[in-house]
Order: sequence, then structure tokens, then C-alpha cells
Amino acid sequence: MNDTTSYKNLRVWQKSMDLVREIYFITEKFPSSENFGLTSQMRRAAIAIPSNIAEGQRRGHQKEFLQFLFISYGSGAELETQIEICKNIEKLKSFDYSKVDLVLEEVMKMLNVLIGTIRERV
Repeated sequence: MNDTTSYKNLRVWQKSMDLVREIYFITEKFPSSENFGLTSQMRRAAIAIPSNIAEGQRRGHQKEFLQFLFISYGSGAELETQIEICKNIEKLKSFDYSKVDLVLEEVMKMLNVLIGTIRERV
């Protein structure tokens, strides 16, 4: 597989990597009591997004790629829910989630468009 067909060239993969960095940045500031709670869950969900994009693209079949994109989309919804939970927990609600919200929304829109495009092909 050459570099022109690499998942690394997909804008949605690149943007989801930005999202992972943003999630790590914000969760580093969370209280240590959240290390095995929301911090761990949010990082896992964020990491799953680009990981599943990469795995699905490397499988080489559009149907499998589509399946993995749906998994990524589900992880995005999971992360979105976890961020909303943070906004409603007293010790976490004072954090600024605006950048994370923005990047996540962009990733979800990009995934939605890519899913629609690939659905038309299969």
C-alpha cells in the first residue's frame, strides 16, 4: 500500500488525532480521583476513533471500512456523552470544553460524510 492510499492522508483521521491530543490535554487537568473513571474512559473513546479509521481502511474492503467507520462514529458518540457528563459534575464542570466540543463536532461531521460516501459505493 503506497502513501497516497494511507489512512494517514484521510482528513478525518488527521482531525481525530487532533481530538485525541485535545482529550489528553483536558483530562491531564482532571483530579487524580478520575484517573480510573472519566479520564480513562474518555481517552479510550478518543483513541478508538482514529484507531478504527486506520484499521478499517487497511482492511482493503469498502464494506469492512464502512463497518469500522460506524465503530468510530459510535466511539465519538460515547465521547460526546462523557463530555456532557463532565459538564454536569461539580468538580469537572468548570473546565473549558469548547475546543474539545468543536473538534469532536468536526470529526463527527467528517465521519458522517465519509460514511455516506462509502455507503453509496457498496
